[in-house]
Amino acid sequence: MSDAAGHGTHAHGEGTGGQAPAEFWEALYTERGQRWSGRVNASTADVVRGIAPGRSLDLGCGEGGDVLWCAGEGWDATGVDISPTAVRRGEEAARAAGLGGRARFVVADLATWQPDGLFDLVTASFLQSPVELERGEVLRRFASVLAPGGRLVVVAHAAAPPWMSPEHAGHAEFPTPASEVAEIGLVDGWTVEVAEVRQRDAVGPDGATAVLDDSVVVLRRG
Repeated sequence: MSDAAGHGTHAHGEGTGGQAPAEFWEALYTERGQRWSGRVNASTADVVRGIAPGRSLDLGCGEGGDVLWCAGEGWDATGVDISPTAVRRGEEAARAAGLGGRARFVVADLATWQPDGLFDLVTASFLQSPVELERGEVLRRFASVLAPGGRLVVVAHAAAPPWMSPEHAGHAEFPTPASEVAEIGLVDGWTVEVAEVRQRDAVGPDGATAVLDDSVVVLRRG
């Protein structure tokens, strides 16, 4: 994943044009070398930095930038991705950084994978997909594996980056914090700690700089 041009997102079910999401995302990662910068997303880091480390789970982790950052901050960090190539790159990066003992990666479909035990943090950075994704259902299901006091952190593109083609931007969905909270649908026993748009500096694929808007939601389990 990348703090520059945005994160990969991962889906399940049938993709556009009849292509299954597993095929779509594996093709995305195998068409070239490392796709993302390897840095944590700034909006995610800003939120997580103040939380005491425990067990963390990153949904649609891509090449593992957020997972490696969490591990470096003291979390027992797990990342899940549908692409074997992305997971392999995350594992290689963890070993290179000496974080193999704290960073774990799993190749799995978020629609069916069930983790063992409870987590103190579940993150989903840019879980926005051009192929089918039951996003609200996925977020609700993994919110259920949070321990009491645990937090669900959801960061999404709130507007199209300037380097996104008009064709793609016209078909993309950009949630507001309010629509995110509504889609996730967690009410009883949950506290909305953050629901706002935050800005961050970013660098596009061609090296152009821009200020991007992120929708940032943090929900705490009672």
